[in-house]
Amino acid sequence: MSLLTVGTVAFDSIETPFGGVDKVVGGACTYISWAASYFTDKINLVSIVGEDFPQDELDQLKARGVDLEGLEIKKNAKTFFWAGKYHENMISRDTITTDLNVLDDFDPVLPAKFKKSDFVMLGNLTPAIQDQVLEQLVDTEGAFVALDTMNFWMDIAMDKLKEVISKVDVLIINDEEARQLSEEFSLVNAARIIHQMGPEYLIIKKGEHGAMLFQDDNIFYAPALPLREVKDPTGAGDTFAGGFMGYLAKTGDVSYENMKRALIYGSTMASFCVQEFGLENLKALNDKKINDRVKLFSELVSFDIE
Repeated sequence: MSLLTVGTVAFDSIETPFGGVDKVVGGACTYISWAASYFTDKINLVSIVGEDFPQDELDQLKARGVDLEGLEIKKNAKTFFWAGKYHENMISRDTITTDLNVLDDFDPVLPAKFKKSDFVMLGNLTPAIQDQVLEQLVDTEGAFVALDTMNFWMDIAMDKLKEVISKVDVLIINDEEARQLSEEFSLVNAARIIHQMGPEYLIIKKGEHGAMLFQDDNIFYAPALPLREVKDPTGAGDTFAGGFMGYLAKTGDVSYENMKRALIYGSTMASFCVQEFGLENLKALNDKKINDRVKLFSELVSFDIE
């Protein structure tokens, strides 16, 4: 089944305690698409780049089954650029540079064939743009829609954000964002309040401590895989979302039980992402590597009750 992903395609410069890279390809849409491409070859990408974006990177996405008809290449303009430096804990970071460039006037237009996508992943953009995308879908009720957002939009556009949240099936946020959105410290209580806003499912990411899935009174917890080496957390959340939604698109099953499996696959893809800078590790994957790591996740949480 088809997956529509809307978000940024960008350049990143990253510095962590374990090294750094300068102006590598990044962006939410890019990470989502690469992760999802290991599960489905029907990915519809909507984003914008400048003339400076390398054609080779676009060719690689096409080879992975990503349809780029919805990618606008703006002449005489530069691609969105972000530079950041991570602290020792690899969670906190300082933004050094944010050059919106082409993203400053991004006006996403869905090609006709994209409007009937079965699954939709709305990357972290302004709530107004996310809503603009939803309004272009032919069958909003038939599509399964996931949304990612952040504290910044809660600070400056909470009303619009809640309006968009009311239209989606699953909200993907971290624990800090869940607490701000719900005004509750307990994540169980936060989930209850967020469910009342509209989404049937809520995923709360907890970084190195895994992720939680909520539906009504059901709670599922997926731990993060303990890794010997973590080099770069940039894009891990988007990679998680890509793996999660890609698996759902592959199976076409949005039941709670399958959501649990999708959460493990999303966590698996994120675990690969953080082991190298940028997209390096995601580009080197294959089905065997993914399935072997999924097995590790299964063994991590499996136990017998006497």
